[in-house]
Amino acid sequence: MRQLSALDAQFLNFETATNIANVGGLAVLGKDLSREKIQHRLAERMAGVPQLRRRLVRVPFGLDHPYWADDSEIDLDYHVRELTLPPPGDDMQLGEQVARLHEQRLDRARPLWEMYLIHGLADGRCGIYAKVHHAAVDGLTGAEVLAALMDPVPEVAARRPEAPPGLLHMLARSAWHLAANPAHLLRFAGEALPVLDQLPVVSRLPGAGGIARLIRREPLPELPDMAAPHTPFSGPVSSRRRYAFAELPLKEIKRVKNAFGVTVNDVVMTLAASALRRWLMAHRALPEIPLVAGVPFSLRGREGTNEGNQVTMMITQLPTNVDDAGRRLELVSEAMRQIKARFALTPARLLRDLSESMPAALNGLADRAALELVGRTAPPINVVVTNVPGPQFPLRIAGARMLAHYPVSVVTDASGGLNITAFSYNGRLDVGIIACGELVSDVWAFPGYLREALDELNPRRAG
Repeated sequence: MRQLSALDAQFLNFETATNIANVGGLAVLGKDLSREKIQHRLAERMAGVPQLRRRLVRVPFGLDHPYWADDSEIDLDYHVRELTLPPPGDDMQLGEQVARLHEQRLDRARPLWEMYLIHGLADGRCGIYAKVHHAAVDGLTGAEVLAALMDPVPEVAARRPEAPPGLLHMLARSAWHLAANPAHLLRFAGEALPVLDQLPVVSRLPGAGGIARLIRREPLPELPDMAAPHTPFSGPVSSRRRYAFAELPLKEIKRVKNAFGVTVNDVVMTLAASALRRWLMAHRALPEIPLVAGVPFSLRGREGTNEGNQVTMMITQLPTNVDDAGRRLELVSEAMRQIKARFALTPARLLRDLSESMPAALNGLADRAALELVGRTAPPINVVVTNVPGPQFPLRIAGARMLAHYPVSVVTDASGGLNITAFSYNGRLDVGIIACGELVSDVWAFPGYLREALDELNPRRAG
């Protein structure tokens, strides 16, 4: 029996009809599979994948965060579904179908995941789209459900099912957590005050820099102004989603990396910046100042646990206002070095302590109110860009070779109506672009823009 952390619960709290907290992935396989084979494989793996078997147990009156407990009867006919695309079964049709599935909320009375086997893809291929609620997994490790299908089948040790917590147990823990809220607030204040000028959003508040420098008494590099300009994809978002995907040769990305003496992540961030610049120019909406991107960072290894959400969001500038591609890459690399230095200064548990300093009964109202206010007034970022390293060898799902794995992430009022997530796999960079359908109707322009951005940098590798 495990209780959701305050950070996990936030993804339940902020969810509305338009802010949908699903994360997922789209695997494209070299041959078709049957739904029965997928269900049989999942049944074999169920014991080893907590996200497949757990359901929410709510505390009475919302006095504390919910718990996870094993569902004794998981209906795989409900969780695993299938559909067939009409001919010709091209990529745009597949993207439209995934977008429609991704925008639908998960049933909170069941384990928070669904999987869809998609037949009818061109060239005899099939797709598997899986989605999980963000409360159960973070966006950097959300592939656990899809990984349950991978070959070979591992041996899973027998385990005792986690029973739902009793009423008295939940009420007693609620009282204990309520008493502990002030301690979390004090610890957050003590750790946060010296680095106020290094924290996203908070650093922009009047007086934050002066307070931090006074307490810290040591100089740190000044950070650039992180005010996010308005763009056509600034929130609030609608309930409609659009989804596109692209693939780029990892070999070419590494050539650019070596030529400029930067990292693969720097190149990926620059490709995103260049694609965004092209889109904004096509819409005659390019701001004169850089965009601001949210960049998720994993806390695994720093927090001491691998359960639940172990991720934080840092912000950085994307130099979309710079005309020269090589200079954009240099500026991105410099900005990423700054963000990593800022990340090293921030205590790993800072965000967790802030989340746990407020009583759970108030968290839901506060989360939704804050998200709506920020989304309608001054969103702190324009876009989320994520780069997740993956295996550089071919994988198989129930005997079929996985040709690609495209991430499917989240857009919200506060983070903007566009999210670009990249996953490196078997010599490729597989990129998923999810957008609010009302704000970005031409999401399929981005695959071409990403390819052009890489071509723009490639001739420089000889120099």
